[in-house]
Amino acid sequence: MPELPEVETTCRGISPHIIGACVERVEIRNSKLRWPIPKTIVTLLPGMSATSVLRRGKYILIQFDFGWLIIHLGMSGSLRLVHKSVAPDKHDHFDIYFDTGNALRYKDPRRFGSILWTTDAPANHKLLKNLGPEPLSNDFSRDYLHAISRKKIQTIKTFIMDGRNVVGVGNIYANEALFDSGIRPGVGAGKLSLRRCEKLTTSIKHILQKAIKKGGTSLRDFVNSDGNPGYFQQELYVYGREGLPCKLCNKPLRSKFINQRSSFYCNSCQR
Repeated sequence: MPELPEVETTCRGISPHIIGACVERVEIRNSKLRWPIPKTIVTLLPGMSATSVLRRGKYILIQFDFGWLIIHLGMSGSLRLVHKSVAPDKHDHFDIYFDTGNALRYKDPRRFGSILWTTDAPANHKLLKNLGPEPLSNDFSRDYLHAISRKKIQTIKTFIMDGRNVVGVGNIYANEALFDSGIRPGVGAGKLSLRRCEKLTTSIKHILQKAIKKGGTSLRDFVNSDGNPGYFQQELYVYGREGLPCKLCNKPLRSKFINQRSSFYCNSCQR
Protein backbone atom coordinates (compact mmCIF):
# COMPACT_ATOMS: atom_id res chain seq x y z
CA MET A 1 0.00 0.00 0.00
CA PRO A 2 1.45 3.38 -0.93
CA GLU A 3 2.33 5.24 2.25
CA LEU A 4 3.43 8.81 2.96
CA PRO A 5 6.86 8.59 1.25
CA GLU A 6 5.33 7.09 -1.90
CA VAL A 7 2.63 9.77 -1.97
CA GLU A 8 5.17 12.54 -1.37
CA THR A 9 7.39 11.12 -4.13
CA THR A 10 4.40 11.09 -6.49
CA CYS A 11 3.53 14.72 -5.66
CA ARG A 12 7.10 15.87 -6.26
CA GLY A 13 7.26 13.91 -9.49
CA ILE A 14 4.09 15.22 -11.12
CA SER A 15 4.16 18.79 -9.78
CA PRO A 16 6.65 20.42 -12.20
CA HIS A 17 4.93 18.81 -15.18
CA ILE A 18 1.33 19.79 -14.52
CA ILE A 19 1.44 23.13 -12.66
CA GLY A 20 0.53 25.80 -15.18
CA ALA A 21 -0.65 23.23 -17.73
CA CYS A 22 -4.18 23.50 -19.10
CA VAL A 23 -6.56 20.54 -19.16
CA GLU A 24 -7.67 19.55 -22.66
CA ARG A 25 -9.92 16.65 -21.72
CA VAL A 26 -10.67 14.10 -19.02
CA GLU A 27 -11.38 10.43 -19.60
CA ILE A 28 -13.00 8.11 -17.05
CA ARG A 29 -12.78 4.48 -18.14
CA ASN A 30 -13.98 2.96 -14.88
CA SER A 31 -15.56 5.18 -12.24
CA LYS A 32 -16.07 2.37 -9.72
CA LEU A 33 -13.33 3.04 -7.18
CA ARG A 34 -13.86 3.14 -3.41
CA TRP A 35 -16.33 5.91 -4.18
CA PRO A 36 -17.51 6.65 -7.74
CA ILE A 37 -15.39 9.19 -9.62
CA PRO A 38 -17.71 12.21 -10.10
CA LYS A 39 -18.62 12.32 -13.79
CA THR A 40 -19.06 16.09 -13.64
CA ILE A 41 -15.28 16.60 -13.79
CA VAL A 42 -15.32 15.44 -17.42
CA THR A 43 -16.99 18.73 -18.31
CA LEU A 44 -15.69 20.86 -15.42
CA LEU A 45 -11.94 20.40 -15.75
CA PRO A 46 -11.28 21.11 -19.47
CA GLY A 47 -10.05 24.69 -19.83
CA MET A 48 -8.81 24.85 -16.24
CA SER A 49 -5.13 24.94 -15.29
CA ALA A 50 -3.46 23.06 -12.44
CA THR A 51 -2.12 25.61 -9.94
CA SER A 52 -0.61 23.49 -7.15
CA VAL A 53 0.07 19.93 -6.01
CA LEU A 54 0.02 19.29 -2.26
CA ARG A 55 -0.03 16.32 0.09
CA ARG A 56 -2.06 15.87 3.27
CA GLY A 57 -1.29 12.57 4.94
CA LYS A 58 -1.69 10.00 2.18
CA TYR A 59 -3.95 12.23 0.07
CA ILE A 60 -2.78 14.00 -3.09
CA LEU A 61 -4.41 17.41 -3.52
CA ILE A 62 -4.33 18.91 -7.00
CA GLN A 63 -5.63 22.46 -7.16
CA PHE A 64 -7.25 23.81 -10.32
CA ASP A 65 -8.64 27.24 -11.08
CA PHE A 66 -11.98 26.58 -9.40
CA GLY A 67 -11.60 23.47 -7.26
CA TRP A 68 -9.51 20.56 -6.04
CA LEU A 69 -9.06 16.91 -6.89
CA ILE A 70 -8.56 14.79 -3.76
CA ILE A 71 -6.81 11.56 -4.72
CA HIS A 72 -6.02 8.54 -2.56
CA LEU A 73 -3.98 5.68 -4.03
CA GLY A 74 -5.69 3.00 -1.96
CA MET A 75 -3.97 -0.40 -1.77
CA SER A 76 -2.49 -0.63 -5.24
CA GLY A 77 -2.92 2.73 -6.97
CA SER A 78 -0.35 4.84 -8.79
CA LEU A 79 -0.49 8.22 -10.46
CA ARG A 80 2.03 8.77 -13.22
CA LEU A 81 2.83 10.90 -16.22
CA VAL A 82 2.69 9.41 -19.70
CA HIS A 83 2.63 10.90 -23.18
CA LYS A 84 -0.96 11.20 -24.32
CA SER A 85 -0.21 8.84 -27.22
CA VAL A 86 0.51 5.94 -24.83
CA ALA A 87 -2.40 3.50 -24.91
CA PRO A 88 -4.00 2.73 -21.51
CA ASP A 89 -3.61 -0.67 -19.87
CA LYS A 90 -6.39 -2.75 -18.36
CA HIS A 91 -6.29 -1.10 -14.94
CA ASP A 92 -5.73 2.50 -16.11
CA HIS A 93 -9.07 3.93 -14.99
CA PHE A 94 -8.65 7.68 -15.31
CA ASP A 95 -6.69 10.21 -17.41
CA ILE A 96 -6.30 13.97 -17.40
CA TYR A 97 -4.89 15.15 -20.74
CA PHE A 98 -2.96 18.44 -20.72
CA ASP A 99 -2.01 20.85 -23.48
CA THR A 100 1.65 19.96 -22.88
CA GLY A 101 1.17 16.58 -24.53
CA ASN A 102 1.26 14.74 -21.19
CA ALA A 103 -1.48 12.77 -19.50
CA LEU A 104 -1.82 12.21 -15.78
CA ARG A 105 -2.87 8.57 -15.54
CA TYR A 106 -4.41 6.77 -12.55
CA LYS A 107 -3.85 3.01 -12.34
CA ASP A 108 -5.46 0.89 -9.65
CA PRO A 109 -5.80 -2.90 -10.10
CA ARG A 110 -7.69 -3.39 -6.82
CA ARG A 111 -9.78 -0.19 -7.11
CA PHE A 112 -9.60 0.71 -3.41
CA GLY A 113 -8.40 4.23 -4.17
CA SER A 114 -10.49 7.34 -4.70
CA ILE A 115 -10.70 10.44 -6.89
CA LEU A 116 -13.00 13.13 -5.52
CA TRP A 117 -13.76 16.75 -6.41
CA THR A 118 -14.43 19.70 -4.11
CA THR A 119 -14.78 23.43 -4.55
CA ASP A 120 -14.37 23.98 -0.81
CA ALA A 121 -11.03 24.10 1.01
CA PRO A 122 -9.72 20.50 1.22
CA ALA A 123 -9.02 20.93 4.93
CA ASN A 124 -12.81 21.09 5.45
CA HIS A 125 -13.48 17.85 3.58
CA LYS A 126 -14.85 15.03 5.73
CA LEU A 127 -11.89 12.79 4.86
CA LEU A 128 -9.29 15.36 5.95
CA LYS A 129 -10.78 17.57 8.64
CA ASN A 130 -10.04 15.23 11.57
CA LEU A 131 -6.50 14.30 10.59
CA GLY A 132 -3.62 14.79 13.03
CA PRO A 133 -0.41 16.75 12.41
CA GLU A 134 2.04 15.97 9.63
CA PRO A 135 4.88 13.82 10.99
CA LEU A 136 7.56 15.94 9.29
CA SER A 137 6.21 19.18 10.72
CA ASN A 138 7.22 20.91 13.95
CA ASP A 139 3.74 20.20 15.30
CA PHE A 140 4.71 16.55 15.67
CA SER A 141 7.14 16.66 18.59
CA ARG A 142 8.07 14.69 21.68
CA ASP A 143 5.88 16.95 23.83
CA TYR A 144 2.90 16.49 21.53
CA LEU A 145 3.26 12.69 21.39
CA HIS A 146 3.78 12.44 25.13
CA ALA A 147 0.76 14.62 25.90
CA ILE A 148 -1.75 12.86 23.65
CA SER A 149 -0.62 9.35 24.58
CA ARG A 150 -1.18 9.67 28.34
CA LYS A 151 -3.55 7.04 29.73
CA LYS A 152 -3.87 5.37 26.31
CA ILE A 153 -3.89 1.58 26.58
CA GLN A 154 -3.50 0.76 22.88
CA THR A 155 -0.09 -0.32 21.63
CA ILE A 156 2.31 2.37 20.47
CA LYS A 157 2.35 0.92 16.95
CA THR A 158 -1.43 1.14 16.68
CA PHE A 159 -1.32 4.62 18.19
CA ILE A 160 1.13 6.11 15.67
CA MET A 161 -0.72 4.48 12.78
CA ASP A 162 -3.95 6.25 13.77
CA GLY A 163 -4.32 9.25 11.46
CA ARG A 164 -6.11 11.20 14.16
CA ASN A 165 -2.88 11.21 16.18
CA VAL A 166 -0.37 11.70 13.35
CA VAL A 167 -0.96 11.27 9.63
CA GLY A 168 0.77 9.03 7.14
CA VAL A 169 2.70 6.61 9.37
CA GLY A 170 1.69 3.35 7.73
CA ASN A 171 2.64 -0.20 8.63
CA ILE A 172 6.03 -0.35 6.90
CA TYR A 173 7.38 2.85 8.38
CA ALA A 174 5.84 2.29 11.80
CA ASN A 175 7.79 -0.98 12.04
CA GLU A 176 11.00 0.66 10.88
CA ALA A 177 10.67 3.72 13.13
CA LEU A 178 9.97 1.61 16.20
CA PHE A 179 13.07 -0.47 15.49
CA ASP A 180 15.14 2.66 14.93
CA SER A 181 13.98 4.05 18.28
CA GLY A 182 14.47 0.76 20.14
CA ILE A 183 10.80 0.47 21.13
CA ARG A 184 8.82 -2.75 20.79
CA PRO A 185 5.59 -2.38 18.80
CA GLY A 186 3.49 -3.92 21.57
CA VAL A 187 4.43 -1.43 24.29
CA GLY A 188 1.44 0.54 25.62
CA ALA A 189 1.36 4.07 24.22
CA GLY A 190 0.63 5.55 27.62
CA LYS A 191 3.75 3.97 29.12
CA LEU A 192 6.26 5.85 26.98
CA SER A 193 8.41 8.34 28.86
CA LEU A 194 9.15 11.79 27.49
CA ARG A 195 12.64 10.58 26.54
CA ARG A 196 11.26 7.63 24.57
CA CYS A 197 8.70 9.89 22.90
CA GLU A 198 11.58 12.06 21.75
CA LYS A 199 13.38 9.02 20.34
CA LEU A 200 10.27 7.87 18.51
CA THR A 201 9.34 11.21 16.96
CA THR A 202 12.95 11.65 15.84
CA SER A 203 12.98 8.15 14.32
CA ILE A 204 9.67 8.64 12.50
CA LYS A 205 10.96 11.83 10.90
CA HIS A 206 14.31 10.21 10.05
CA ILE A 207 12.80 7.07 8.49
CA LEU A 208 10.21 8.98 6.44
CA GLN A 209 12.77 11.49 5.15
CA LYS A 210 15.14 8.68 4.23
CA ALA A 211 12.37 6.81 2.41
CA ILE A 212 11.35 9.93 0.47
CA LYS A 213 14.94 10.37 -0.74
CA LYS A 214 14.90 6.77 -1.97
CA GLY A 215 11.60 7.23 -3.78
CA GLY A 216 9.56 5.14 -1.37
CA THR A 217 9.30 1.38 -0.95
CA SER A 218 8.26 -0.88 -3.83
CA LEU A 219 6.02 -3.57 -2.41
CA ARG A 220 3.64 -5.23 -4.86
CA ASP A 221 2.21 -2.61 -7.20
CA PHE A 222 3.68 0.76 -6.26
CA VAL A 223 5.67 2.74 -8.84
CA ASN A 224 6.65 6.39 -8.86
CA SER A 225 5.17 9.07 -11.09
CA ASP A 226 7.61 8.17 -13.87
CA GLY A 227 6.82 4.46 -13.67
CA ASN A 228 10.01 3.53 -11.80
CA PRO A 229 10.09 1.70 -8.45
CA GLY A 230 11.22 3.13 -5.13
CA TYR A 231 14.37 1.74 -3.55
CA PHE A 232 13.86 2.05 0.21
CA GLN A 233 12.92 -1.64 0.36
CA GLN A 234 16.61 -2.45 0.11
CA GLU A 235 17.20 -0.62 3.40
CA LEU A 236 14.44 -2.16 5.51
CA TYR A 237 15.70 -3.41 8.87
CA VAL A 238 12.71 -5.38 10.14
CA TYR A 239 9.64 -5.17 7.89
CA GLY A 240 9.05 -8.49 6.15
CA ARG A 241 12.23 -10.03 7.63
CA GLU A 242 10.80 -12.47 10.18
CA GLY A 243 13.34 -15.18 11.02
CA LEU A 244 16.21 -13.38 9.33
CA PRO A 245 19.12 -12.09 11.43
CA CYS A 246 18.85 -8.61 12.89
CA LYS A 247 21.22 -6.29 11.07
CA LEU A 248 22.43 -4.94 14.42
CA CYS A 249 22.67 -7.91 16.80
CA ASN A 250 22.38 -10.88 14.39
CA LYS A 251 19.57 -12.54 16.39
CA PRO A 252 16.50 -13.76 14.45
CA LEU A 253 13.73 -11.21 14.03
CA ARG A 254 10.24 -11.96 15.29
CA SER A 255 6.74 -11.02 14.18
CA LYS A 256 3.24 -10.94 15.62
CA PHE A 257 -0.13 -9.51 14.71
CA ILE A 258 -1.06 -6.23 16.37
CA ASN A 259 -4.48 -4.86 15.52
CA GLN A 260 -4.64 -7.28 12.57
CA ARG A 261 -1.39 -5.98 11.07
CA SER A 262 1.94 -7.81 10.84
CA SER A 263 4.49 -6.34 13.24
CA PHE A 264 8.19 -7.12 12.96
CA TYR A 265 10.73 -6.50 15.69
CA CYS A 266 13.98 -7.56 17.36
CA ASN A 267 13.45 -8.99 20.82
CA SER A 268 17.00 -7.95 21.77
CA CYS A 269 17.33 -4.45 20.29
CA GLN A 270 13.81 -3.27 21.14
CA ARG A 271 12.42 -2.90 24.65
